[in-house]
Amino acid sequence: QVQLVESGGGSVQAGGSLNLSCQRIGDSDIYTMAWFRQVPGKEREGVAAIYTRSGNTRYHDSVKGRFTISQNNDKRTVFLSLNSLKPEDTAMFYCAAGPFLNANILSAPWYNYWGQGTQVTVSS
Repeated sequence: QVQLVESGGGSVQAGGSLNLSCQRIGDSDIYTMAWFRQVPGKEREGVAAIYTRSGNTRYHDSVKGRFTISQNNDKRTVFLSLNSLKPEDTAMFYCAAGPFLNANILSAPWYNYWGQGTQVTVSS
């Protein structure tokens, strides 16, 4: 069983920065970890993901150049650095972990484990 514990988030003004972290607890074969965001009434959207073995990353077009996903040396914690934040980035952010090698890693169905969510609010 895998548990994901998120921290970070908060409220900032447009142009500001925030950092999120997600610690993975428990043993399982996890090949991808990602951050998704969701606003009320919309589907959960993948914003950044990382293949844990290679360190290769993928980003949603809307966050390229502004968000950076990374992992620590033991590959059990992933980080999301959010820079140049915009009001439209306001959402609940969720960490996810998946056991599939050939995942579409920005797509929610490829993930089995989810964190509790952390709110990011960007004011104009």
